Amino acid sequence: MRVAMFMAALPLVLLAACGDRAASKDSNDQAKVSKTAQAPKTGPLGAPLSGEEAKELMHERHEGMEDIGDGTKALKQALDASPPDLATVRKEAAAMAKVAPEVSGWFPPGTGPETGKTHAKPEIWQKPDDFAAKIRGFQAAAQKLNTAAQGDNVAAMKAAFGDLGKSCKACHDPYRRPKKPS
Repeated sequence: MRVAMFMAALPLVLLAACGDRAASKDSNDQAKVSKTAQAPKTGPLGAPLSGEEAKELMHERHEGMEDIGDGTKALKQALDASPPDLATVRKEAAAMAKVAPEVSGWFPPGTGPETGKTHAKPEIWQKPDDFAAKIRGFQAAAQKLNTAAQGDNVAAMKAAFGDLGKSCKACHDPYRRPKKPS
């Protein structure tokens, strides 16, 4: 009995769906125009964020930067050891190269000091092209270090690590507030 009722109602459901689809298409087309007209402009640091989404990204950024700092310390210790701990250098250099591309997405507008606690200075968003260039410098240095770490030339690893440090300093000096002593 249910099957017979379903079969009898099917043509009506299909007709109604066609009408709804046409109305829905018109409504979707209008929504696309509205979203396009209201879509925030994307700059060199990405599309603006706000609210909880901004705070979540700020937390992710903080954790990521802590990981980069920890990796840098481990690399220094491994390179300064006698003999250098090449297994640790290779592991940490690979991890650094892996996380480096993510940094580009960590600083969209709306994730600065006006949103919450951060060491990031407002200058990041006032000079986004320069800041983005500094990020690219870090990314290139991380890749160079990873490439050097895959070989056996310790002098090349140390030189590449030095370049990585310079790329960090080039960004931290103008764009990062100093940590307050505990």
